[in-house]
Amino acid sequence: MSQQVSAKEPNAEQIAEQKIYKQMGVSDSEYELICGFLGRKPNYTEIGVFSVMWSEHCAYKNSKPLLRRFPTSGPRVLMGPGEGAGIVDIGDNQAVVFKIESHNHPSAVEPYQGAATGVGGIIRDIFSMGARPVALLNSLRFGKLESERVKYLFEHVVSGIAGYGNCIGIPTVGGEVVFDESYEGNPLVNAMCVGLIDHDKIQRGVAKGVGNPVFYVGPPTGRDGIHGATFASEELTEESEAKRTAVQVGDPFMEKLVMEACLELIDSGIVLGIQDMGAAGLTCSSAEMASKAGNGLELYLDEVPQREEGMTAYEMMLSESQERMLFVVEPKDEAKAREIFERWGVICAKVGKVTDDGRLKLFHHGELVGDMPVKALVDECPIYEKPSAVPAYYVENESVDTTRYEEVQDLGAALEKVLSSPSVASKAWVYNQYDYMVRTSTAVRPGSDAAVVTVHGTRKALAMTTDCNGRFVYLDPEVGGRIAVSEAARNIVCSGAEPLAITDNLNFGSPEKPDIFWQMERAVDGMAEACRVLDTPVIGGNVSLYNENAKGAIYPTPVVGMVGLVHDTDHITTQGFKSAGDIVFLLGETKAELGGSEFQAVVHGVVEGRPPQLDLEVEKKLLGTVLEAIQGGLVRSAHDLSEGGLAVALAESCISGGVGAKVDITSELRPDFMLFSESQSRILLSASPEKAEALEKLLAERGVPAARIGVVEGSELNVAVNGTEVLSKPVDQLRRVWEDVIPCLMQ
Repeated sequence: MSQQVSAKEPNAEQIAEQKIYKQMGVSDSEYELICGFLGRKPNYTEIGVFSVMWSEHCAYKNSKPLLRRFPTSGPRVLMGPGEGAGIVDIGDNQAVVFKIESHNHPSAVEPYQGAATGVGGIIRDIFSMGARPVALLNSLRFGKLESERVKYLFEHVVSGIAGYGNCIGIPTVGGEVVFDESYEGNPLVNAMCVGLIDHDKIQRGVAKGVGNPVFYVGPPTGRDGIHGATFASEELTEESEAKRTAVQVGDPFMEKLVMEACLELIDSGIVLGIQDMGAAGLTCSSAEMASKAGNGLELYLDEVPQREEGMTAYEMMLSESQERMLFVVEPKDEAKAREIFERWGVICAKVGKVTDDGRLKLFHHGELVGDMPVKALVDECPIYEKPSAVPAYYVENESVDTTRYEEVQDLGAALEKVLSSPSVASKAWVYNQYDYMVRTSTAVRPGSDAAVVTVHGTRKALAMTTDCNGRFVYLDPEVGGRIAVSEAARNIVCSGAEPLAITDNLNFGSPEKPDIFWQMERAVDGMAEACRVLDTPVIGGNVSLYNENAKGAIYPTPVVGMVGLVHDTDHITTQGFKSAGDIVFLLGETKAELGGSEFQAVVHGVVEGRPPQLDLEVEKKLLGTVLEAIQGGLVRSAHDLSEGGLAVALAESCISGGVGAKVDITSELRPDFMLFSESQSRILLSASPEKAEALEKLLAERGVPAARIGVVEGSELNVAVNGTEVLSKPVDQLRRVWEDVIPCLMQ
């Protein structure tokens, strides 16, 4: 095989002697393994290909043992982890396709393009399965919004998400935004896409049929995004700014054309396998497609469309230029495939063929410049069982008494302070930049517990949400993991939907640190347990590690993206109170649990102790009962109690409904604890006076703790505890406090 390389590129001997492979994230032991697989030293192109395929981003070498703990199957699951996205049956030969992925490090150094290409990549994951994307969501984390750098990142990330989603014509319908100094310098940008598909249109990324041609579609390949996968698998440092070349540049107008052409190609029935060129570009798509089919692949790099002169084999294989796909058809269908892409104005080039030798062979300028076993690239990456150790902070927090704080007397001022926390405040500044009504299927807009998108031609709808409280996971990763899944399920049920499954984005610090790996282990255990009890299997997701800044790791943030099925659009429910006279119920038990709460952080200035505890059987009973009540027509509004507890939930229900409420709670807790505790498995419901008794009866029969706490009336939120008024605020004043924070900070 030719060892010829560009004058700029070191040869195999130099790579070994100078340990150049280490610059690509390959360890000494991994390099020796690669040499063993090849029977010789790798050249520059080959070590580049191995480095991205064996990166954490592609191989999950530090996290795979943990991912195996997730439940991934169920009666509705049509496709679990391992493909571009997971697929869940929703009846009538239809299915929902969804996945979440991160673009954290690219967004830290180039926020607009980092976020935009994150959106583009997740959309390709969905339509590569044969599905029509119908909705986008995101989960964002930034440092404190007082910092000019954070404002810059926030503004440009949101702009990048809006720019891509709005141009391609897919509504961005929901998500979450959290601000905390833990994420200073290392923002989290997780993008989720949801699509719809008929069962008979489902595709897989496989290179089937020896001798069949392999086609490249999309814009020409450039030098943007080279080593993006390895960049995503290392810590951010001061030098990271110099790695802007590892950030791709997106073109949503081109992606729209590629998407429509690919969906038409799939509809034609001639596709044998299709996959997007995401992380590691041409390398990952070709190697994975060959591996899943048990075949080999030859790529003729001179045929790869190139937008820059003199590109090397290394550059073409590792480029992460956007909006590109790889697909396989039979030779007899070549002309038909080309005609489809020609009509859409999209480049379609034959760049390879399927072989039976199990090797990925690369040809450039008539020479064989790469020859690697597909199995070694995809399946033989070493998997590491990292050491785990309980962090000192976790032990110290065991003894912290979170009820020791001096009682807050002015609860009206406390509510305004919590409502004006940027993490709790209205995110209208964000979602008003998104076109969330395009395609006219959005039934519940951003701002309620979950977004809801209708399924055309049916009475069904899909509810969707992203959730995670990083503080809870930090204080107790296992409990925090359970809460992340449970809160997502609560949001789905409060919207009138049955929870179906989850996709997750595991955002953590460096797995090389035993205390961080311990966080990962415990969080995954908590999430897995919640998924089993709540019957919400994990159908796919993403791992993003090495999220660190100068002060250390970010809060462990395993974001949960969940989708639920609304069986009848009449069941769609929102959080806003509806009409004067409606009766307000509080479901669940409130305890003095302030650890990790917004009240603890904002009013008392600390994050300490243990998070609220969670009984999954109690949660399951609550969710089943509330869904039964909604489907039975007994509920007018439903709102999950999360950040800010009961006080914030009441305020948000009043603000969303444009009405007031008069509430009187009976409790043995201190009023500030009662109003701001973030105890789990609690939901705020309202019912019309004529349905209130029936609702009360159902809750009692099902054994769900519930109390009538008030009535919807007037234009103020009045709250009493044990008959004594503790809070009285005009709803308009609360609305201004809640709405004005982010716009004022961003001026």
